[in-house]
Amino acid sequence: MMVRARSKMKLSAFLIACLTAFLSTLAPVAAQSPADFYRGKTVSLIVGYPPGGGYDVYARAIARHMGRHLAGQPAIIVRNQPGAASLAFANELFQIHPQDGSVFGTFARSVPIDRLLGRPAANFDPTKFNWIGSANAEVSICTVWHGLGLSSVQDFIARPIIFGANSAGSESHAYPTILNNLLGAKFKIVTGYRGTGDLMMAMERGETQGRCGMTWSALKSTLPEWVRDKKVYIALQFAVEKHPELQDVPLVTEIARNDLERQALELILAGQAMGRPFAAPPNVPADLVAALRNAFDATLVDPQFALEADKQGLEIFPVSGGRLQELVTQMFAAPVEAVEAARKAVSETAN
Repeated sequence: MMVRARSKMKLSAFLIACLTAFLSTLAPVAAQSPADFYRGKTVSLIVGYPPGGGYDVYARAIARHMGRHLAGQPAIIVRNQPGAASLAFANELFQIHPQDGSVFGTFARSVPIDRLLGRPAANFDPTKFNWIGSANAEVSICTVWHGLGLSSVQDFIARPIIFGANSAGSESHAYPTILNNLLGAKFKIVTGYRGTGDLMMAMERGETQGRCGMTWSALKSTLPEWVRDKKVYIALQFAVEKHPELQDVPLVTEIARNDLERQALELILAGQAMGRPFAAPPNVPADLVAALRNAFDATLVDPQFALEADKQGLEIFPVSGGRLQELVTQMFAAPVEAVEAARKAVSETAN
């Protein structure tokens, strides 16, 4: 009996020792802080557009300063992954890129509504992205080359203007499509332009006559001479509220013909409040999401960043990651009637 008791005691001690040793190997992983995780790492900030456009300009400015505010102070490298007006990257961020906090990125503010309205290529759930923040809420505009001599929104709607666009589903394609479907405009839309620079060059060369979907802030920062010399006529604002500098330019909701059209437009325009959103993939640990959000917020109030943003003409009206998360959740809780009206408004086959 004594032998058996001693054997059991030795076995129990052995098991306890093994368990303690095993747990000790796990402890450093479980206790790893965001600073421990990020220290010495390179974080990828991916832009779903080619270099040179508004999304790219904002991303590169933020990346140059955000590493100082992120726990562990990792290097942040910007990469461009264009395709389908950033929808390709949104799909990959959701499905393919590491979900460990080492990758985040920016894509079109229209991406969440693409999924809500049933665009086939939108293979993700926007409510499951970890939204990091946005540098500003945006005002998109419809611009027409000055040679057409437009002077009113009524004249704008009545003309058979040729608009350049990236691809179906991009804002440059969706906004003139909405105007055709909702307001009876007869715009022709030419797709296939790769990025912002190509779209603007097409207007300057006379291949196209206008572009919808560029933001006012991007026009001011990338083509200030166009604003100064009145190279384009700004016909319409796609936004929740008028920009303080564009008080004489009507909002698209102001020319809606009934309440349902207005509700549909308001749903579509919810993305404007998201500005130029940054997001991380699903399933990133909560403490790393918090670290990314905190670093993003701190960057936008960093005096060095503010100086650079001012030099580049970048508008900064911060939107927090938590607020972006709320906006997406609200968007997906919209009434069925408004969603259906919005779906018809952006449909390429609507009458």
